[in-house]
Order: sequence, then C-alpha cells, then structure tokens
Amino acid sequence: MALGVDSARTETVVSAAAGDLIALSHSIHAEPELAFTEYKSAAKIVELLAQHGFEIESGIAGMATAFTATYGSGDLVVALCAEYDALPEIGHACGHNIIAASAVGAAVALAAVADEVGITVTVVGTPAEESGGGKVILLEAGVFDTAAMALMVHPGPFDIVGASSLALADIAVEFTGRAAHASAAPEYGRNAADAITVAQVGLGLLRQHLAPGQQLHGIVSAGGTAPNIVPAHTELLYYLRATSAAALVELQERAYACFAAGALATGCTHTIRTVSPTYTELTPDRELAQAYREVIVAMGRDPIAPELEGSRPLGSTDMGNVTNVLPGIHPVIGIDSEGSVTHQPAFAAASVNASADRAVLDGAVALARTTIEMVTDPVQRARLLDLQARRTKVGSSR
Repeated sequence: MALGVDSARTETVVSAAAGDLIALSHSIHAEPELAFTEYKSAAKIVELLAQHGFEIESGIAGMATAFTATYGSGDLVVALCAEYDALPEIGHACGHNIIAASAVGAAVALAAVADEVGITVTVVGTPAEESGGGKVILLEAGVFDTAAMALMVHPGPFDIVGASSLALADIAVEFTGRAAHASAAPEYGRNAADAITVAQVGLGLLRQHLAPGQQLHGIVSAGGTAPNIVPAHTELLYYLRATSAAALVELQERAYACFAAGALATGCTHTIRTVSPTYTELTPDRELAQAYREVIVAMGRDPIAPELEGSRPLGSTDMGNVTNVLPGIHPVIGIDSEGSVTHQPAFAAASVNASADRAVLDGAVALARTTIEMVTDPVQRARLLDLQARRTKVGSSR
C-alpha cells in the first residue's frame, strides 16, 4: 500500500461494531420483507449508519425503500451495495440480511480511514434484487454516476471470488380466451388454460435445442377459477436466462414463439409484459477480484480455484448491470449451510447461524481491506478515477 495505511485497522473497527452488525443481520432476518416493501429493513440499516455519522438520503430514484448513506469528501467514491429484500414464504433464504450487515460494517470501517485514503464512502440501499431490479432503476437514475467502484458480498455454501451469473428476462404471459360452461356448452369456450399447456409443451421440447447456459423456468400464476368454467384468463410467470445479454435475446425470440403457438392453437390471444428490468451477466473487475482474493486468503478463507468459478453460474442478479457499467465485484462468502443451497428454507435458517455471523464480519473486513488496497495503489487509483471520468464525460455528452 503506497500510502502506508494500515488496513488491519479495519478489523479493529469491525470488531468494535460486531455486536451491532450481527444484531442488524438477525433483526432483518427476523422480519423478512418483499421487493419494494422493505420499510423496516431499510430503516434499521439507515439508523445504524446515521449513528456512525453517515448522511442519509432516503426514498431515492422513486423507490421508498432505496437510500444512500454517505461519509467523507474524497475524490474517489466507493459504493457499497446493500440488499435486504426477502423471498415469498421462505424469507431470507438468499441471505440478504448478511449482505446488508456486511456492507454496513465495511462502510463503518472505511469511514475510519476515509480522510487518510481520500475516499467518499457511500452505502447504496438497493431494494428488490429478487424481483424488481432495484439496482437497474438506481443506475438509470444516475445514483452510481459518481462511483469509481461498487462492491458487495453474497452468502453461499462456499467462497467464490469471481462469481458469474446469467442474464435474466423476467416476464408475465397472459392468455385470454372465452368463458363457457365446461360441460353444457364447451364448444362456445376458448380455453386459456389449454393455451398454457400447449405453450409449455413447446417450451419443454425447445429445451433440447437450447445453447449451453440458456435456461427457462416458470409457474402458472393464474389457471382458472372453477372446473366447470372454461378458463378465459390465465397467466404464466417465466424467467428466461442466458450467459450473455445477446444469448438472452436469442432465447426470448424462440420462447416467445412457443407462447404465440399456445394462443394460436387454442383460439386465444396473448400478451407478454416485462415484470422486472432485464438483468445482465456479472462481469467482475479483474483487479478488484484479484485484490479481494488475496485479502480473503490472508484471512484464512479458501475460495474455489479461478478456473472453476464459471462452472456453475449463481442464478442472476441486478449487480450484473452495475458491473457492466463500472468496476465492481460480487463475490460469494461461504457459510456452513449444512448442505443446503440458496432459495431453500434450510439456507434461510443457516443465514443466522454462527458461520453466518462470522461471514458478516469477515465480509465487512474483506470489502474494506480490498477497497484500501485498490485506492492506495497509485496505478489502480488512477485507473478507477480515469474510468469514472470517462463515464461522466460520455453521460454529459448525450
């Protein structure tokens, strides 16, 4: 570190705040809230940051549960992304309580050295990661415009530094037919539930011909009202995924043809609407990822080898959109999930065990140390500031 800042100080600061950070994680976990309704969770995070001298701006980008919390006045802005939405019925089975608490811990640690290393620390409260694309909305509103880099950690069964994800289209498909008595006058009906059946048969046959990394999966969210009424209105909710935004467009074209076939075959009509903004794939910044790897190895963690990182993409995340605009990382920090994986009830239970609490503190320290390594390296600092200046120039010329 060229500026001689002792990054070990971050561990001291995080240790002093450990009780509050773990309490925050457990409190968010105990009161799970869904996309765009994370009022209690956001308030808990903001309250703790305000106690540490951060300036709060709530309700940003038209989202009541989005916020920024800022400390310092340095020329290089570090964005720490906090997620805090939960999943329907299974709560924090993706461990967003850990994400939020580790981001707060990293911010508090960096605030202690912000003046020395010439940074402004900003925690960006990002709602609706599971569905809704909060970060995409924040990006489009310019919230990340001044940031030179963006960081966060996400819990999982093991440590992955250069985690990969898939581009995602989140859609709803509505079929409209004609109601009729299913026994007395079925010939007058046009069955919107049959349209779903035909469409899903087509999608099932399509799977054989998908490119590697392309996926599609969904549910019937509305399938009719009674067995003796020919369904006139039905709905599918579907996720389409691919390794890149370009491959996703190709998949959408083929999947949309299956939806159209369902409507055509049954004499129904259909509409397709976007539920959430499109998520793009993660593109971790190489230098940031390498710095993070060195930091967590020094801390005693054992991340999987770089050559294995892309073998199993971790679903999709709107953090991918952020990393496609500015340097960023979205590493996975391991917890003892007892064989469970994210989006399982057992993982929700594991997200407040002893290893999860340790992940909150380790994640906070790792993000803070990685930031210090980057901003005190003259070459990396110049690179980050130059990239940010170029983005600002491009944005102002539009």
